[in-house]
Amino acid sequence: MQGEKLKNYLHLHLIVFIWGFTAILGALISIDAVPLVWYRMLLAVIFIAFYFVIKKKSFKVEEKSLIKFAISGIIIAIHWITFFKAIKVSNVSVALVTMSTGAFFASLIEPFFFKRRIKLIEIILGLLVIVGLYIIFNFESQYTLGIIYALISAFLSALFAVLNGLYIKKHKAEVISFYQLLFGVLGVTLYLLFTQQFSLEFFQLQLTDWIYLFVLSSICTAYAFIASVHVMRYLTPYTVMLTINLEPVYAIVLALIVFGEKEQMNAGFYYGALVVLLVVLLNGILKNATSIKNKIKKK
Repeated sequence: MQGEKLKNYLHLHLIVFIWGFTAILGALISIDAVPLVWYRMLLAVIFIAFYFVIKKKSFKVEEKSLIKFAISGIIIAIHWITFFKAIKVSNVSVALVTMSTGAFFASLIEPFFFKRRIKLIEIILGLLVIVGLYIIFNFESQYTLGIIYALISAFLSALFAVLNGLYIKKHKAEVISFYQLLFGVLGVTLYLLFTQQFSLEFFQLQLTDWIYLFVLSSICTAYAFIASVHVMRYLTPYTVMLTINLEPVYAIVLALIVFGEKEQMNAGFYYGALVVLLVVLLNGILKNATSIKNKIKKK
């Protein structure tokens, strides 16, 4: 059993590394954020549909649930659009560090859906994150627009995660993902039709863009999702959550290797980033300690 856990723990690190690589691909793909997300979601839906057919899984779901999946699908689409926008107008490092604030947005949103009080420690940690972002703003003010886009993306990511925390109680993860991606791409399609952005040029992509989009939608979206569901059977949510917090670290290191000087920031940025990442890590440790304490009380 220990060998199985180690194998899945290493697999989880690979998945988080892949998620970090998503930001790199977003910077490498030459098209704008909206068409990028449209292609990503469309191709991912096709790949997951193939997975359903091969594994002989059912697509059946209740009509009431479809409405919920449609709303959350639009949320994840806008989340990805603002995420890639943040990368396009700033860089990978700024976008990923700012995205780390998602855990604290979740702490503020969660009580409204799960009907619990906001804890004082969550407010304190949230304020510390703001301090970290303030340091980054001071030293990297030219990336203000990118930080704003990333904050919007982080909030939507937290909202999406909280909603999925409710949906997962009644539905299988792969079913939720398939319909959310499907409705997401339909929503983006309607937007593109309304703004008359579909044209011959829209579908005339560079060969490198097609290759990057294929990797983004297949490995970084469809595969990473299915694999992450698999490893959660063997690892605790705490282990999963702490490991996912390494995504910005992996992405920043990758960005420095791939883009070099473009990703090199002032020392102040790294001080602020360190504050944000340490607070996110501390948040996970405190939540795990509270979870263990509650379990002991119940026994």
